[in-house]
Amino acid sequence: METIRKNSRKRQAMLEALRATKEHPTAEMLYNMLKPEYPELSLGTIYRNLSVLVQEGLAVSVAHVDGQERYDARTEPHLHFVCRGCRRVMDLDMPDMTGSMYDDIRSRFGCLPESHALTITGICDRCRG
Repeated sequence: METIRKNSRKRQAMLEALRATKEHPTAEMLYNMLKPEYPELSLGTIYRNLSVLVQEGLAVSVAHVDGQERYDARTEPHLHFVCRGCRRVMDLDMPDMTGSMYDDIRSRFGCLPESHALTITGICDRCRG
């Protein structure tokens, strides 16, 4: 039996906040962003609604940094980079790499890739400088 969820203002505000940032926020970061506009908001509501957004394919969990899950509303396949220095999570747009990687997987293993979640860890340009 399929669960039908009503759309809520808070969930919509969370999705809009996720779409408006490139920070790949944690639940706590989203809570701090939205709390001024929604004073009755609880951290539990944030966690529950993030779970719903991920289940519905409107957001993805992209990495765990310092024990906290980071989220992204950009759900099409792309790579992420996590800096070991500043802990920033960045999008890496490398469509040529994705296409060739998928082709290689198809030819070498006979699999048909549909999506991926790849996180690369290292030191970003700001921390290296």
